[in-house]
Amino acid sequence: MREFIAGSATFGVVLSLVCYYIGVLLKKKFNSGLMNPLLISIILVIIILLTFKIDYADFNSSAKYLSWLLTPATVSLAIPLYMELDRLKKNIKAIIISIFVGTVTSLAVILLFAFIFHFSHSQYVTFLPKSITTAIGMGISEEMGGIVPITVAAIIVTGILGNIIGEGVLKLCKVTDPVAKGLAMGTSAHAIGTAKAMEMGEVEGAMSSLAIVTAGIITVIGANLFGMFI
Repeated sequence: MREFIAGSATFGVVLSLVCYYIGVLLKKKFNSGLMNPLLISIILVIIILLTFKIDYADFNSSAKYLSWLLTPATVSLAIPLYMELDRLKKNIKAIIISIFVGTVTSLAVILLFAFIFHFSHSQYVTFLPKSITTAIGMGISEEMGGIVPITVAAIIVTGILGNIIGEGVLKLCKVTDPVAKGLAMGTSAHAIGTAKAMEMGEVEGAMSSLAIVTAGIITVIGANLFGMFI
């Protein structure tokens, strides 16, 4: 099996897509937030790699082509945003302030935990981009000397948690405005949260798309400033 993986250029892509499709089927069948397709696919891939003793490096080398889709997928989020352009213009000040506050709060919380748990600089900057999309977060982590694979893991975990519990948290906090709900999902849980926001409604999806881009820009600047504290 290991020899087959090492010699295959597409095994990782096929395995990832099949596992994700299984996650989609489980999501439709059980209609539960815990049945997140990405979460299910991650678990299945890990089980298969461990069962057949497949090196992660071999799997990753044949799955790397999927990462090429990250940037175009992020850019495509501009489409629902364009559809809600008028609403964006009417609420521009509140929207920008909300995203700014949410992003800075995220960075500040990482700084707080870094002091509490005595993170080194590389550990600290690894987690600063946890709430933005992978395409941007990987670049920030690498540039600042972080541990990129852990950054990716933190981003994925953050997104999955936001996707699973985000809507429930909004209901608990009695947030009902679709603009506010979309901004909260996009700012805190990037693209995976945006997928959930799109399920919640067109306005939520559009605002979440805007939050991803804006939060990413603010994080690029803010991470470099916060990175100087440790």
